[in-house]
Amino acid sequence: MELMLKGLTFIVVALCAVTMGFAIQRGATCTVAAVEEVVARRGAGRLIALVEASAWVAGGLLIAHRFHWLVQVPMGYAVSGWTFAGAALLGIGAFVTRACVFGAIARLGSGEWAYAATPLGFYLGCLSVTMVFAPTAAQGLGASPVFVAAPTVTAWLVAGFFVWRIATPLVGHRGMLRVLFARRLWSPHAATIVIGMAFLVMLILAGAWAYTDVLADLARGMVHDVLARAVLLMCLLAGAIAGGWTAGRLHFTRVRASTLARCLIGGVLMGWGSLLIPGGNDGLILVGMPLLWPYAWVAFATMCLTIGCAQWAQGRVLERSRASP
Repeated sequence: MELMLKGLTFIVVALCAVTMGFAIQRGATCTVAAVEEVVARRGAGRLIALVEASAWVAGGLLIAHRFHWLVQVPMGYAVSGWTFAGAALLGIGAFVTRACVFGAIARLGSGEWAYAATPLGFYLGCLSVTMVFAPTAAQGLGASPVFVAAPTVTAWLVAGFFVWRIATPLVGHRGMLRVLFARRLWSPHAATIVIGMAFLVMLILAGAWAYTDVLADLARGMVHDVLARAVLLMCLLAGAIAGGWTAGRLHFTRVRASTLARCLIGGVLMGWGSLLIPGGNDGLILVGMPLLWPYAWVAFATMCLTIGCAQWAQGRVLERSRASP
């Protein structure tokens, strides 16, 4: 990463981080919100958007692998009992925080500063996981099925589809700039795909860069490229703030002790879960699932089920409290 993040490359990666932060305010990447849509409104639009974003990343990773563009080839892991336990903790942590790691950035960008405690809690969770649990080392797997099964011609077909899919909205009587800033482009579904594509470019050029990866590495004493990755985090947050402001969501919220404690505790639980799986919400959706790693799909399904059960139970308790005299 150190050799790659120089000059123009770093500028491109930083712009992608800003774009991703901006799109987070309009996208559907928060798993808590996606599950809530299923439980409360019987809709699956957000989950479908997540799966489509995952599919775009899968195609991009296939192309990058075939043309040897990947700085760091993502690793998969075998499914174990810790996969389920970690995913359940990740789900409980997201439910307690009321946002996943993506959602916490969106909340910060909307002026809810108490959510700054979530990354702190995540770091504390990563730091203390071996003190609370005694996990066995996750068994690494070989190459992704996507890389093994798909021939080179498939990569070219995917590349052609990408060009067609991206260019289609830009062709017509409207100018490119007008299209880029049109409300339709920044619908939740489209913004989620923008998030996936920005994440893909950053992964190709910089490797593992997400703030959850940085915090996990710091907790393990791996401090390589901390400054560059911290700058990318600031770019991500700046984009989220800009997105919150332009969407009319930026309202500075008073920091309450209860919210601060909830975000901190939820962050700790998500930190524990991410290292036990291993993999955070962002890594599962945008890396593990696109590469068809079974552990990622199992963990994401378990996480969603945990959040859904918690939301359902909470709804039942609220209904009974309102019904009681």
